[in-house]
Amino acid sequence: MIDLPSPFRPATPADADTLVDFVDFAGEGLASHIWARNVPPGETVRDVGRRRALREEGSFSYRNAVVADEGAGAIAALIGYALPDEPEPIGPDFPPMFVPLQELENMACGTWYVNVIAAYPDHRSLGFGTRLIEIADRLSREAGRRGLSLIVPDANEGARRLYARAGFREVASRPLVKEDWQNPGSAWLLLLRD
Repeated sequence: MIDLPSPFRPATPADADTLVDFVDFAGEGLASHIWARNVPPGETVRDVGRRRALREEGSFSYRNAVVADEGAGAIAALIGYALPDEPEPIGPDFPPMFVPLQELENMACGTWYVNVIAAYPDHRSLGFGTRLIEIADRLSREAGRRGLSLIVPDANEGARRLYARAGFREVASRPLVKEDWQNPGSAWLLLLRD
């Protein structure tokens, strides 16, 4: 891991609860919507998310996260990882809701994927997003990736402005498959930064 400037640090298992919040903020509730389908008896949606954040492997894991912490716990986070060099197969059993997302990820093979950049509401518009993108860029270079990629819903104007200022450009889109997830958007947008 690269040296991180204060107040940033690698996430630890103790950050699992906040990572659940950040992945849900960035995904506009999609994560908790999906987790709600897999809640075992006696558990909550947050329990499912926390268990996923605590995994040692997988894309949503504390091991793939950097957090901003000014001394009282995580207030903002980046979750990201290298995408494979070859497209992932999309078979007939692939969940329809995720087909458009996987199609877009497959167009960004070989990049470092910014899965989440998020902050708690009272810590937004303070520069954390820009600084986390700079950290993502450094992680991308350290991993030998050919740039950064991310996917955002078209209706998320705030995120799109942040990414445009940071040099990302829209390269492709796919329709949102919402099923029963509530979101004002109509398309997923793939953004790249070389």
